[in-house]
Amino acid sequence: MSKNLIIVESPAKSKTIEKYLGKDFQVLASYGHLRDLVPKEGAVDPDNDFAMKYQIQERNQRHVQAITKALKGADTLYLATDPDREGEAISWHLLEILKAKNLLKNKTVHRVVFHEITKKAVTHAIENPGKIATTLVDAQQARRALDYLVGFNLSPLLWKKIRRGLSAGRVQSPALRMIVERELEIEAFKIREYWSITAKLAHEKQAFKAKLTHYNGEKLEQFSIENDTHAQTVQKALIAVADGKLSVSKLEKKQRKRNPAAPFITSTLQQEAARKLGFTTKRTMMVAQQLYEGMDIGGGEAAGLITYMRTDSVNLAEEALENIRQLISEKYGADQIPAEPRVFKTKSKNAQEAHEAIRPTLAQQVPADLKKHLTSDQFKLYDLIWKRTIACQMIHATINTVSVDLHCGSDKNIFRATGSVIAKPGFMAVYLEGKDDNKEGDDKETFLPPMAVGDTIPLEDIVTNQHFTDPPPRYSEASLVKSLEEHGIGRPSTYASIISTLQNREYVTLESKRFYPTDVGRIVNKFLTEHFTKYVDYDFTANLEDNLDAVSRGEKDWIPLMRDFWIPFTKLIHDKEESVQRKDVTQEAIDEKCPECGKPLSIRLGRNGRFIGCTDYPTCSYTRNLNDDGTESNAPEIIEGRKCPDCGSDLVLKTGRYGKFIGCSAYPKCKHIEPLEKPLDTGVECPKCKKGTILKRKSRNNKVFYSCSGYPKCDYALWNVPVKEPCPTCDWPILTLKSTKSRGPEKVCPQKDCKYATPYEGDPEDINGPTQ
Repeated sequence: MSKNLIIVESPAKSKTIEKYLGKDFQVLASYGHLRDLVPKEGAVDPDNDFAMKYQIQERNQRHVQAITKALKGADTLYLATDPDREGEAISWHLLEILKAKNLLKNKTVHRVVFHEITKKAVTHAIENPGKIATTLVDAQQARRALDYLVGFNLSPLLWKKIRRGLSAGRVQSPALRMIVERELEIEAFKIREYWSITAKLAHEKQAFKAKLTHYNGEKLEQFSIENDTHAQTVQKALIAVADGKLSVSKLEKKQRKRNPAAPFITSTLQQEAARKLGFTTKRTMMVAQQLYEGMDIGGGEAAGLITYMRTDSVNLAEEALENIRQLISEKYGADQIPAEPRVFKTKSKNAQEAHEAIRPTLAQQVPADLKKHLTSDQFKLYDLIWKRTIACQMIHATINTVSVDLHCGSDKNIFRATGSVIAKPGFMAVYLEGKDDNKEGDDKETFLPPMAVGDTIPLEDIVTNQHFTDPPPRYSEASLVKSLEEHGIGRPSTYASIISTLQNREYVTLESKRFYPTDVGRIVNKFLTEHFTKYVDYDFTANLEDNLDAVSRGEKDWIPLMRDFWIPFTKLIHDKEESVQRKDVTQEAIDEKCPECGKPLSIRLGRNGRFIGCTDYPTCSYTRNLNDDGTESNAPEIIEGRKCPDCGSDLVLKTGRYGKFIGCSAYPKCKHIEPLEKPLDTGVECPKCKKGTILKRKSRNNKVFYSCSGYPKCDYALWNVPVKEPCPTCDWPILTLKSTKSRGPEKVCPQKDCKYATPYEGDPEDINGPTQ
């Protein structure tokens, strides 16, 4: 029996750490949080200093048993959970469990922290142990209690005032507000037309363009030319005075420096992975976890490839800086290193210097050399992290810019051409940061031919260009994380869960990588912003996060903080329960009368979303779709190129209580219907009837599920991705893929009585199921 027992969160890194420390150490995993609040009212008691009632989670009972069994034969317990609030809380919860079991008598307990899983970092942590930081535990408990109290008290109010099954979150609600407000901005946006005038020129066999900036002595603004008629008038006048040429009147050359971006923190990694790799925040964190926990990269020894991925510090350790500068010198040349290492300033007040930015554990581990040992996702993310880290310690890029003013007929008509040339790429030879919502051409360098003042440049043509103003773009995952960070809402470890929660609650949908609020999401946001304004206010939410950070630093006590939040919040809950009626929330008055009875119409929330209906319902049953103008019935959309297989009539797109579907236009004579999207066959045999195969389908709420192709004769169904592999414990013919927040992806047995689960090492995208 090993003398020393080490507890980590994930089983993936336990083997690596055991190899580093030898036979005297046994490493077991907690598999995330071992305890959580009891899932019922009263789990947090505001009348008793917010005392919390915890219970061991059922799925982790066996892990607790394994730990307690191993501890009986050990002398020393090392708590090596992750170096953040959640990790600190997991260690504290484990100690509380062991104390209750009276297992710590004559045992030495240490808290050890390492920010990378390398032999040096792990052995150094074991040699320099510490104690549990109670301030971090207090901050985590306060956060958990706040989230519980908000959810357990606000959600039932949503059931009464809007619809059963809804829920509200302390941090997710302000994020929902952002998405809804952006949608309202887009809907209220008035498109405006404007025109620009461009000269097409050629000089020394090189074509280029110049834009009209002054006309008849007046500087042109965006809306100076608002229609085609005006644009053509200006065009003809300029062509007439140009006489086939423009003359160079002013030439300005400048040199500017561009510095590299800071190394990654959690939020910037999520943003760049979304921009450059198309990864969701959840996928980014899952792959980063794998890179942090380590893998065999040859030689039989596993190692963590990156430092801890939940951080808001841009600090780099001195040893890492030396390592990076040496790599740059060897690979790119000594002239690519600045005289002194670059130091970046951390914005977060709570970032600790002991924490580092996300970086490779060893700069010499070049991505190309590791590619054969990594999955596609692992390689892409590691390559991104490696390049960003190396680039941040390289010299600046030097860019030459040129601006040329060209007269057209006289100095009252001026065209301007601009261009830039990268004189010295510096860090740009390795990495260039992406941008959100780039318009086409934003990143393209324009090159101009050599010119001098007084040169006459041949004019090929003067053309007019029509433009329209664009509404603000909908949020992508990258821009939403950036906005949350700028407002101080949430923290590095919470961004992925905020986004997942909004989607799981069906308050938003992600289409073409942009967030759209659902009808229910709009109503929930309307209710919260009108009646709980303070609690979805960006500044209030950010200040509360700052106060939680102050608790973690030991600057504030968590109980007074809880009391300051709870007393006004619970009073407001009781007030709104009495004063707000359901119709006040689910109905929105519009300035229109019912065409059938003359009573006012309103926008209402129904089972299938919002619609327009008469306020005199049920006496008057007039309704119409929200987007109809009420003057004529909308003809159903015909499915091109297809006919009903039963009667030969046109097939049309219809909307029913379960959403959109395809039906026969001859209904009710012909009742043929089919789903809008054909179910995808996974090829896995149904384990129940042994005749059909498992199909990927969508529920009426647009949730993906899997069921037998023999339905309704066979009703076998499951929510998770089926795997053609028998369970080694109970011999059930298939397993399923499931993603958990704490443990990552797993293969689990779908049988309720079987607890088999094992880490899944494949592509995280498989969790979403096969796609067409």
